[in-house]
Amino acid sequence: MNQWLLLTKGADFQSIGAKYHIDPLIARLIRNREVVTEQEIGQYLFGDSKSFHDPKLLKDMDIACKKLEEKIAQGKKLRVIGDYDIDGVCSTAILLKGFQFLGGDVDAVIPHRVRDGYGLNRELIRDAAEAGVDTVITCDNGIAAKEEIAYAYELGMTVIVTDHHEVPYEETDSRKTYLLPPAEAVIDPKRVDCDYPFSGICGAFVAYKLIYAMVDGGCAQRLLKGDDWEKAWHRLDAEILQLAAFATVGDVMELKDENRALVKTGLKLMSNTSYVGLKALLSVMGRWGSPVTAYHLGYLLGPCINATGRIDTASRALELLMADQESEAMRIAGELKAMNDSRKTMTEQGTSKAVEQIEGGEHDGSSVYVIYLPECHESIAGIVAGRIRERYHHPTLILTDAEDGLKGSGRSIESYDMYRELSAVKDIFTKFGGHAQAAGFSLPKDKLAELRRRLNENSRLTEADFKETLRIDAQVPFSYITPQLLEQFAILEPFGNGNPKPLLAKKDVLLYRARLLGAEGKVGKYQIRDTDGGTAELTVFFDKNKEFKEFLTERYGEEKVREVFLGGGEGLKFSAAYYPQWNEYQGQKNIQFIMEDFC
Repeated sequence: MNQWLLLTKGADFQSIGAKYHIDPLIARLIRNREVVTEQEIGQYLFGDSKSFHDPKLLKDMDIACKKLEEKIAQGKKLRVIGDYDIDGVCSTAILLKGFQFLGGDVDAVIPHRVRDGYGLNRELIRDAAEAGVDTVITCDNGIAAKEEIAYAYELGMTVIVTDHHEVPYEETDSRKTYLLPPAEAVIDPKRVDCDYPFSGICGAFVAYKLIYAMVDGGCAQRLLKGDDWEKAWHRLDAEILQLAAFATVGDVMELKDENRALVKTGLKLMSNTSYVGLKALLSVMGRWGSPVTAYHLGYLLGPCINATGRIDTASRALELLMADQESEAMRIAGELKAMNDSRKTMTEQGTSKAVEQIEGGEHDGSSVYVIYLPECHESIAGIVAGRIRERYHHPTLILTDAEDGLKGSGRSIESYDMYRELSAVKDIFTKFGGHAQAAGFSLPKDKLAELRRRLNENSRLTEADFKETLRIDAQVPFSYITPQLLEQFAILEPFGNGNPKPLLAKKDVLLYRARLLGAEGKVGKYQIRDTDGGTAELTVFFDKNKEFKEFLTERYGEEKVREVFLGGGEGLKFSAAYYPQWNEYQGQKNIQFIMEDFC
């Protein structure tokens, strides 16, 4: 059972509510998201593209703009090198569209996940030189490519890095020496010498800021003749802003500061977009003409972009984002959807095999699950690891056969720094990298048992760490949630990492009637009374119904549970964690309370 943590952050919620014309509960929810000052509250409530930070504050931005304008004016050949995930693909499309708009002779390459691996390598640099490329611009990669970029300069090329990942460093005597690559310009908000006020932006937003800075700095006026470019720029700006918003959600960046303003603005544009590629993807996924939310980006559209890089080549996704004919875009979007459907099947199969191992006792006593799935495609190992982590709340590493030994991906829990723990056994790996919550690695096949043994011997996790912590925003009776208040919940959107959907709770409610709907009982409807005398209906989905019934049976016995499922009973007391939302059916709009957890 999950651990509940009631957030008790203080503020004058009545005054905040009065000033911004919001309910005090909404003010509390905003404060719980670490939005404190008047400036932060204003940005949270009203932020839009006008509140984006000045791109010129990014270190080396001025150098990059001047150098790229010079190269374009000279007719030099440019090549954008991106990455095979959604952030890399969107970054590549942004730079490709931007440089084309400015009249650049530019093409793009996205590395193949299996053949090339992540980021720059010597072969990609050599290919660029042989193709007559003068300048390479990286996006969503490059910050760690010190040797590869030095090789590019040996071959006579110029390199400009745009990235958002951590800068590599060496640590001696508790001092860190940061290792910047030897590029003409290195634009990365995580540089320690960068004065940019918010470092949590994705690679696509960095790419957007580069193109915006070039145009805003007068580059278009100097490179393009006539005044027609302004109308074209307005259209392009809307397109690349949507791509930056798409990548921000898809790359699971925190929806704070300017990220929140970006995604809010992007979602508004996407709900009625004229961008051919995105319109096609929305159409094949059944969302064209309907409001688009961060959920749709993260769980419907984004996986289609990522799927191509996992089981084929991400170049197909780039073709979609660069398409200018609706028929072509619809064809490619259909292919991407089919690939994602295939990826989902592969993921379900891999997850099922991992669950079989765990339920069969193969990993009993393990704090860290190190699971070998020889037939799992290496591109979905991270997704399967994430599924197992969510289900069992253990750090999970999924390993599979590769051309040379084993390859794997890991996903972690809050109390386990995976990068630190893998660093402690780095002698096992031929290659590894990542951060606290995720990692990728390679190792010889005969080292599998040693990896499992050493990670678990080193683990300091306790049973408490294997229980997920639910952060409760406030204790609120169901009767407090009125249609007028629920309308105000919309100002909290978009929800996602860093800005979670509100979770409320009510103690000691009484369940007096229960029923399961559907052939398999996947939807539960539970009638309750709370201590304030109000009544409500809680909705529970899927396996939570089984868990809830088992919880009630253990506490009250089968007979009393049977009574409430037969339509009556004296009332079974429990506490509910829930969130309210609108339920629309046959033209009727009602408040629906979704029960997230119970105790």
